Amino acid sequence: MASVELVVGTNKGLFIYKADEARKTWSMAGPHLPGWDCYSVHRDSYGRIIVGTSHFAYGATFRVSDDGGVTFQQLEARPEYEKETGWTIKRIWQVVGHPTERDTLYAGVEDAGLFVSKDRGQSWNELKGLTRTPGRKNWFPGGGGLCLHTILVDPKNPKNMYVGISAVGVFRSRDGGETWTNHNQSLTKLPTGSPEVESACCVHKMVIDPAKTDHLFMQYHGGVFESTDAAVTWNRIESGLPSNFGFPIVITHRGELFIVPLKSDEQRFFPGEDVRVYRSKDNGRSWQGLTFGKPVDPSFTSVLRDSMAVDALPTPGVYLGTTAGEVFASPYAGESWQRLPGTLPRINCVRAYTV
Repeated sequence: MASVELVVGTNKGLFIYKADEARKTWSMAGPHLPGWDCYSVHRDSYGRIIVGTSHFAYGATFRVSDDGGVTFQQLEARPEYEKETGWTIKRIWQVVGHPTERDTLYAGVEDAGLFVSKDRGQSWNELKGLTRTPGRKNWFPGGGGLCLHTILVDPKNPKNMYVGISAVGVFRSRDGGETWTNHNQSLTKLPTGSPEVESACCVHKMVIDPAKTDHLFMQYHGGVFESTDAAVTWNRIESGLPSNFGFPIVITHRGELFIVPLKSDEQRFFPGEDVRVYRSKDNGRSWQGLTFGKPVDPSFTSVLRDSMAVDALPTPGVYLGTTAGEVFASPYAGESWQRLPGTLPRINCVRAYTV
């Protein structure tokens, strides 16, 4: 019988939840890496848990566990820019791999850039085709910093890649990250301070349709979008939503979309008094609000861009963590929810793995 492992990164350590396939009873372990800001998590094809950590004194590093989170070791290598750029690595926002390239890892960082490792994290190289373009001087940060927070590698062809940068936009590569094209042309431009309008787009999160990989979805800074032509053009899919502002977006292997609308840019909390997500079963043509039940108290919290996840079981589970440290789980694709044990520190990321 399959089991589910839920790995939750917070600003004061890592927590791991486990449940069997029914996903009704959960155990919790942690904090692992106490005191470290855990911004990104990846479980590679070898079963290693790789965590992008940061610390005000020691900077951004990778911590790796080979025993399911019982112990962690720091990797000696880390992404680093050449000194003459003047750029620094403040956080590691994203770590991903690809099932057909077991030893390859990609890391998205702040200051915004993309790095690749071909040896399981023992060495890292900057993909300069993205960061050394002439337009790089016009990249301006969003409220969370100048961060490359989304890396999508086509599950059918690892040469096809997409990245999302806040507050710059979306870029696509067709050659494994050597060269990149900007695909912001149909997105609403924002007053980021950039003098170049094509670099003034604030992507919050993107996902790729696992069945049709030219099909993408995006939660934007004031918009929910769909692209059916590999990010060349984007169209709004917001009918029925209480707000088009939010951060996370996830997609199940069955194609169901989940987002978490917030009240507005100025009021970044749930638009009602209850925690609520919205689900679409028709590529965003319509949305259904899914409540977590009548709240005990009003909730003025939110969900960050990487704090929502789905698992790969036949009936997908959906998971989210809030800025108030609450973790919620639905084993029924959003139909009903439970609050998992513990009140954690502020939650930065949530990842679900079937083991």
